Amino acid sequence: MIFNDPHHLKDFLDERVEQYNRPEFIEQDPIQIPHRFQQKEDIEIASFLTSTIAWGNRKMIIQNAQRLMAFMENDPYRYVMNAGESDIKTLLKFSHRTFNGEDCQFFMASLRHIYTHENGLEAVFTNGYERENTIAGALQYFRQRFLAIPHSNHVRKHIADIQRYSGAKRLNLFLRWMIRNDAQGVDFGLWQRIPMSALMLPLDIHSGKAARMVGLLQRKQNDWRAVEEVTARLRQFDSDDPVKYDFALFGVDLFE
Repeated sequence: MIFNDPHHLKDFLDERVEQYNRPEFIEQDPIQIPHRFQQKEDIEIASFLTSTIAWGNRKMIIQNAQRLMAFMENDPYRYVMNAGESDIKTLLKFSHRTFNGEDCQFFMASLRHIYTHENGLEAVFTNGYERENTIAGALQYFRQRFLAIPHSNHVRKHIADIQRYSGAKRLNLFLRWMIRNDAQGVDFGLWQRIPMSALMLPLDIHSGKAARMVGLLQRKQNDWRAVEEVTARLRQFDSDDPVKYDFALFGVDLFE
């Protein structure tokens, strides 16, 4: 289903954005987890942790994100800042695919460090973005700061390294949730200093296949160069909000 006419492709994608970028989408998607909270820090932490485990079966992602929030007593910011040693030990029972309990314990420790010493997740990503005015700069700086406290080698695989050409799907998804702001209210639009226009597509196996199927992407690997290629194409359709088309690629039927 390659589109030779870019106008037809834009119309096709816009129709699917309209179909999926609506409040009804929330109840089918992992974004439902942070939507249960009202406080900014709760939303940030719930979003960050949920997007961290956002790979694999969607129902399992939602189920395990719910389970993780329960471990945190459904009060994520308070838990991160105040959980005692016995509370943290219970996290050893948590796992999602290769993200294990020890990884989870480190994430809590690093989040506490970031909210205590770095003024929170928004400040870290924004400071990184403003160094180069790119999401690439934000991701590189965040990885450096998140891994600034002692950690195992195992945990490093869960924080994307775009210098090694990771596609950084989960961090780009987190940034979409935090930064995109439109009338539909699916994404939160909590952060103001990083523009929507700078966001990069959260590229995964499905969206990569969909992008190739409609002619948006030539590169075969779902790596950072592919993210740059497909996002540049999407900016031709909407330079202010290119990653709204994440909803469209989600909705492309690969068997059409």
